[in-house]
Amino acid sequence: MDTVIQVNGLSHSYGKKKALDNVSFEVKKGRVFGLVGENGAGKTTLIKHLLGSLCPDEGTVTLFGKEPTTDPAYTLEKIGYLSEDRDLPLWMRVRELMGYTQAFYPDWDEEFAQQLLKQFRLSPNSKIKNLSRGEKARAGLLMALAHRPELLLLDEPSSGLDAVSRNDILTGVVRAVAVEGRTVVFSSHLLDEVERVVDDVAMFSEGKLELIMSMEDLREKHQRRVVELPEGLERLPAMDCVLHSQGEGREWSIVTYGDKEATRRELEEVEARILEESVPSLNTVFIARLSASHDAQNTIQSA
Repeated sequence: MDTVIQVNGLSHSYGKKKALDNVSFEVKKGRVFGLVGENGAGKTTLIKHLLGSLCPDEGTVTLFGKEPTTDPAYTLEKIGYLSEDRDLPLWMRVRELMGYTQAFYPDWDEEFAQQLLKQFRLSPNSKIKNLSRGEKARAGLLMALAHRPELLLLDEPSSGLDAVSRNDILTGVVRAVAVEGRTVVFSSHLLDEVERVVDDVAMFSEGKLELIMSMEDLREKHQRRVVELPEGLERLPAMDCVLHSQGEGREWSIVTYGDKEATRRELEEVEARILEESVPSLNTVFIARLSASHDAQNTIQSA
């Protein structure tokens, strides 16, 4: 089955707050799928639906062709999950946690688990309560990976970790996909890390899916430019291709979207001279898209 995750028209509310609003997308097998957005954008709520711990108010969610809420045993044994909370039993030792987790998964690979134990520099005799935040994250990732799941769900796995621990997490993700062809859904507010590992990215804002595309297309269709306006023009005119602009006087930094040559021609039509041009980072595109979304909402509210 090429499609691992299928989400159609998913909506979910907490009281009056709409956490997800008519969200639709699919994730193909062997891809790393990144979820990005501000706090409260709906990323964690989405992951809870994938785990089957929440039922949709509207729409459907299927994993491997089945709804996780109606057939949890089938879907959960195919999933490895690491939460931001590192919700591990603090009274256990690492080796006890490994034995406990193994009992839930017939496909647990003990040899692979021992490899991860060494790779993540964890002592099997250490108590979970005595582990550092980074060590707890690595222990959680070990439990998520050792049964070789077909789908790995990571909810803010690098939150609050030092650089070494973050690199261990990313290395685990890369190995899971590059070596074994697993599928990964990776939620993070650290956009530079998302950019390093994902194949596809979905941007959320206030429960809505603002953008979904491959990183290859994102880099191809967005441009970061510094432009100089002609004499007598001290503000960049409204242009369809400009997502975000910042500056004053004649020099402006902008992010454009569309065919590279077409957006260049649009700028030339207003006699804006391109001084610099580069491929924007995911963080730059995120800020530009979020600003454009907020500007559009403000326009609608004031109309």
